[in-house]
Amino acid sequence: MMSYVPLPFTSTQSAARSRRLIVSSLPRLKICPFAFSLVAALAMWSLARRFSPRPLAATMLFLAAPAFVINGNSLESDLPLLAFWMASAALFTAAVDARSNRLLAAAAGAMALAALAAYQAVLLIPVLGVYLWLRRRDWLAAWAVALTPGLALAAWQLFERLSTGALPGAVLAGFLHSYGFQALAHKLENAQALTAHAGWLVFPALIFAAWRRWWPLALAAAAGGFLLDAHPLFWISFAAGAVLIAAQARPPLDFARAWILLFFAAALVLFFAGSARYLLPMVAPVALLVSIRLKDHPRWLVAGAAAQFALSLSLALVNYHHWDGYRQAARELAPEANRTRVWINGEWGLRFYLEAEGGLPLLEGQAVQPGEIVVSSELGYPTPFTTGGGRLAPLLVREIRSPLPLRLIGLGSRSGYSTATLGRRPFDISTAPIDRVRAEAVAAEQPRLSYLPMNAPEAASQIVSGIYKLEENRYRWTAGRAVLLLKNPQRPARLEAVLYLPPAAPARRAELWVDGGRVAAEPLAAGLHTIRSGPITPSQPAVSVIIAVDRTFTPPGDQRELGVILSAAGFVE
Repeated sequence: MMSYVPLPFTSTQSAARSRRLIVSSLPRLKICPFAFSLVAALAMWSLARRFSPRPLAATMLFLAAPAFVINGNSLESDLPLLAFWMASAALFTAAVDARSNRLLAAAAGAMALAALAAYQAVLLIPVLGVYLWLRRRDWLAAWAVALTPGLALAAWQLFERLSTGALPGAVLAGFLHSYGFQALAHKLENAQALTAHAGWLVFPALIFAAWRRWWPLALAAAAGGFLLDAHPLFWISFAAGAVLIAAQARPPLDFARAWILLFFAAALVLFFAGSARYLLPMVAPVALLVSIRLKDHPRWLVAGAAAQFALSLSLALVNYHHWDGYRQAARELAPEANRTRVWINGEWGLRFYLEAEGGLPLLEGQAVQPGEIVVSSELGYPTPFTTGGGRLAPLLVREIRSPLPLRLIGLGSRSGYSTATLGRRPFDISTAPIDRVRAEAVAAEQPRLSYLPMNAPEAASQIVSGIYKLEENRYRWTAGRAVLLLKNPQRPARLEAVLYLPPAAPARRAELWVDGGRVAAEPLAAGLHTIRSGPITPSQPAVSVIIAVDRTFTPPGDQRELGVILSAAGFVE
C-alpha cells in the first residue's frame, strides 16, 4: 500500500535490519506514536480555533476517528504522515493569514518531513494551493513553499538514484505492475471500501444530520450499497460516505471542501487496497465542516464524539488482543527458535514478532527439511510449501480471540479496515477467532510411493524443492531444477516424467537425474512429453530424482521462476 512505500525514515530495509533492536526497545518506543499523535492533535486544535465556531468539538471529533485511535497506537508510517501533514496545514494557513515568513519556513520543514513519510504528501500541494489562492494569491514566496513536498520527493529520488542506481518511484511502479495492483477490479473494491470508510471519519449520524437535505442521495446510495453487501454495517456506512463526498461538490468551493474532494479523488486513483488509514488526512476537514454545520447543536456534537470514541477504543482493544496473541505465540516458540530453524508462514504481526525471535520468512514453493519448524497463520496469507521428505507433526495450535465481538480483520470477517480484498465493511461484528496459529515440526519419513502423481496426498512430503503448489488438482509447475524423493522400486525400472511445455515457455531441453547421475535427456517443443530413462537399479531406500530444464521464464504478474508443467514422475517397468 502506498503508505508503506519505503521512504528515508520509514524504510522497510532499515526496519528489517533493526527489527531486533526495535522489539527489544518497545517500552521506550511507545512514546513515539504518542508524540506523533500529540503533534496531530495540537495542529488540529490550531486549525479548529481559526476555522470552527466549536473548536473543542471539532478537535474531539478528529481525535475520536477510528483510524486515528487504532493506528495512533502503532509505529508505522501513517502516523508520521498525519502528524506532519496536519502540522503543514496548520503552519501554512497561519503563515498565509499573517503573511509570516517565520511560519512559512516552519511549514516548509513540516511539508518536507511529510513527503519523506509517504508519497501521498504531494497532495498537500493542491490542497494548500487552494487556500493560498483564496486568501493571498499574490504571495510568490508562499507559492514556492507550497511546492516543497514535490521538491523533497524529487531530491530523495535523485539521492537514491545516485547512491543505489535505482529510482524508488520506478521500483514502486514495477511492484504495482508485477502484482496487478492497479487493475480495474482492485480499483472498484478500493472505491467502495473508501466510500464506506469515509462514512466513519466522524460518527455517521452526524454526517446525516449535517447534510440532512441530502436524504434522497442517502437513500439511493444505501440501496446501491445493499446490492454490494446486504449487511447494514456496509450500506449505512456507504450511504454516509457518499453523502459526505457528494455534498462537498457544490459551489462555492472553500478550503475544507476542496481538501476533502482533492484528497478523496486522489485516493481513488492512487490507492488499491481500500484501507481506512488511507483517509486519515481527510479527518480534519470533515470534523471542521461537521462542527460548523451543527454549531447550533452542541449536544449532538458531544454525543457523536462520545459514541465514536467508545467504538474506536473498543476496536483498538480488539486490535491489541490480535497483536498480543501473536506476541504470546512468538514468546512460547522462542525456545524452539534457539535450537532449530523456524520458518514463518504468515504476515501481519506474527512475522514481526517471530523474526524478532530469530524466525525466517518462508518463500513460496520452498522445501522445509526434517528437524525444522513451520509456524503458519491461517489468516496471514500462508504460502504452499513442501516438507522435503518428511511429515508435519503438530507442536502448537493457538486460537487468537477477543472477548469483544468486533473485528478489524479475522477469520470469516468481511471487514475491509486493512484491505478491501477481505471485505468492504469499515469493521465487522463476529465472535469467530481472529486467527489460528499452528506450529508444526517436520519429522523425517521415508518416501511411500515409487511413482508420484502430482495430486497424490504423498506429494507434499516427497517433494524436496523446485516444485510449486498443485493447480487444477492435477499438475504442478516446476522451477529450472525440481527435486523429489521416490521409494526404491526394489527391482530394475525405468524413470519416467510426464511433462507439458506450454507454447510460451522457453525450455528446449529436459534432463532426468538419479542420485547425482544423469539417466535421460530429451529435446522439448510445445506439447506433452513423456521422458523415460533406460532400466536402472537404485541403491538407496530413498531415491533422489532431479528434473531439470535449460531455460525458465517469469510471466507478468507472477514472481515464480517457471520451467515446465509436471503431472507425474516415478519408476515404471
